[in-house]
Amino acid sequence: MRVVVTGASGNVGTALLRRLAQDGRHDVVGLARRPPDNGGASAYAGVEWVAVDLSRPDTEVLRAAVAGADAVVHLAWGFQPSHREPYLRSLGVGGTSRVIDAVTACGVPHLVHMSSVGAYSPKQDDLPVAETWPTEGVPTSMYSRHKAAAERLLDLLEQGDSGTTVTRLRPGIVGQRSAGSALLRYGLPALVPSGVVGRVPVLPVDRRLVIPMVHADDVADAVVRSLEAKAQGAFNLAAAPAITAQHVADALGARLVHVPSAAVRAAVSGSWHARVQPLDPGWIDLAFAVPLLDTTRALTELGWSPTRDARSVLAETLDGMRDADSAHSPVLRPRTVAGGLLRAVRRGPVSSRRVT
Repeated sequence: MRVVVTGASGNVGTALLRRLAQDGRHDVVGLARRPPDNGGASAYAGVEWVAVDLSRPDTEVLRAAVAGADAVVHLAWGFQPSHREPYLRSLGVGGTSRVIDAVTACGVPHLVHMSSVGAYSPKQDDLPVAETWPTEGVPTSMYSRHKAAAERLLDLLEQGDSGTTVTRLRPGIVGQRSAGSALLRYGLPALVPSGVVGRVPVLPVDRRLVIPMVHADDVADAVVRSLEAKAQGAFNLAAAPAITAQHVADALGARLVHVPSAAVRAAVSGSWHARVQPLDPGWIDLAFAVPLLDTTRALTELGWSPTRDARSVLAETLDGMRDADSAHSPVLRPRTVAGGLLRAVRRGPVSSRRVT
């Protein structure tokens, strides 16, 4: 099977390449704005890399890469610069539109789209929801708005007569050790060393926080199962138990101090607007709005179940952040304070710098 993977050098992409390499039965084409060095990691060996910037309207390279594919797995998404929403929308929503256009133009029979728990409308309680829960997003979250908009594009594709089978995977927060450096860049100022993650005495957060989480390798397994079954429709992906504020505090070795979510949001909003840190306040809104996930459909139709519980995923991910773990790709590159400061001097803060 010839499989084209957008965003192949990112968090889920690297896990998927590892899984496909284990199978050894697929020709894999990896699409990335900055392709990695094939020799840097075994997961990237044997992958045919194509440099494609999905935020740009030029689709000739994209269509040439997609032509002849048995399936396209669309993982590419952006999280920074968080002060440049037009760019992030062009990459996330516009990129999804361009991938759909290429898939339909080239007659690709299967599209697997990496959606998210963030596409769902706000929860009403903490009961897990099935895939029929509305996907209108959380309006105050940029990420959620864009994920919901991408779902509408998939709706239009399915309403047409393209003949393309569409799979939508909706995981909770996806973690793994090697994403540590990337997550630090998304959430901490460049001046803050990674070791601070292991030295948090107090966690000031609303005790009502509860979120679904899943390991990147388990998401990759669901992608492969979707490809093999040519599965139609949406599938929730999450591991038990749902992660609570107390779980996070325990994993950090910190004492949980209840602070209402509104106060947490105000602090994040003020520091984000002041360009002190890169995390936009919409992530706080999303954290307290996302529903928990019923994964029955993935179990019964894909035979999928997570191999790692959510608490071990959380612990592994936090360990990766503390150690600034990384992988051999520009997206998952090592994070250092010196490197972050140098980039900030040359190109400005990560939350507002121009993407080149």
